[in-house]
Amino acid sequence: MELAELAWPAVAALPKTTPVVFPIAALEQHGKHMPVFTDSLLLGEVIRRVKLTPVADKCLFAPLTWLGNSHHHLDFPGTLSASPRVYLDTLKDLATCFLAHGFTRIVFVNGHGGNITPYQQALFELKQQHRDRRDLLLLALTYWDAAGNPVEKIPGLVQKRMGHACEWETSMVLRLNPKLVVGDVAQVPEVPHGREFTPGHRAWVMPDRSEPGHVGTPSAATAAKGEALFAHFAPGVAAYLERVVAWDGSWD
Repeated sequence: MELAELAWPAVAALPKTTPVVFPIAALEQHGKHMPVFTDSLLLGEVIRRVKLTPVADKCLFAPLTWLGNSHHHLDFPGTLSASPRVYLDTLKDLATCFLAHGFTRIVFVNGHGGNITPYQQALFELKQQHRDRRDLLLLALTYWDAAGNPVEKIPGLVQKRMGHACEWETSMVLRLNPKLVVGDVAQVPEVPHGREFTPGHRAWVMPDRSEPGHVGTPSAATAAKGEALFAHFAPGVAAYLERVVAWDGSWD
């Protein structure tokens, strides 16, 4: 069900256990070869495919929110970003609107790595505000985590994990619209993930890691890999939403 297409009485009449799905992404630089709308385009396609599955009739989908927390990319022109606290509070407000009308299952489906820490904190704070509500299910899922590591299922993938404007993202954009990819990706140099001071966490902005703005191996991208990645991620998201629909109130 599409929130944007409903009148308010139709929304009010829905069962309050209907999962309310907020797709959240970003508009930010994606290297010299990819469009700034990459994250939103890719999440939009994942959600489009999810809406072709049976779970679509059991969930209420809000329009995609394209503004994300992208301050670590602000050194590159074209990036638009909400500061972390503003973004965090925006997510809380989106959820609070539906909580105020009695809905009890909120799911943020994410398409941008920079949104992960804010959405975790937003859900943490919301739960503290409603700490005695055992009927609430407050969730967030990043789409590339939904179905396990695609390397285990898709032959030929070079990267072992998601990067930025990388093999995975470039492949998916090639699948959607190759005209959006600038130049010959086979000539785009690899920018390794590096050790990143793991197992600890290092604060960074993109110029610390990459002069061109990408991280990974775009030169390995193909449209065929992009289709395989979409076919891997979208069913994972759909299966997760089926779990939300079926939730019986227990600790899953």
